[in-house]
Amino acid sequence: MADYISLNRNTDFRRLYMRGKSFTHPALVTYVMRNRAGICRFGITTSKKIGNAVERNRAKRVIRAAFFALSEEVLGNWDIVFVARGRTKWIKSTELE
Repeated sequence: MADYISLNRNTDFRRLYMRGKSFTHPALVTYVMRNRAGICRFGITTSKKIGNAVERNRAKRVIRAAFFALSEEVLGNWDIVFVARGRTKWIKSTELE
């Protein structure tokens, strides 16, 4: 598994929302941008629109499992933010990959 760091500062998330490139999927929105840290950093967000805490945590687990399955291919200096959508909690991580 590749080295990674979890994004947890609001400024990092806001920088990616403003300046990062976005890719959409019916179950997920992904923001990516190169960084100077020399390591891959990622963050996951879910809003209360997704559902209660159990459903939001399931959506985060699905996204995290899909990311770790593909983390060998995501090497280098990238900041990545995954934003869950309403469908995320119902799909499997293999479908999200």
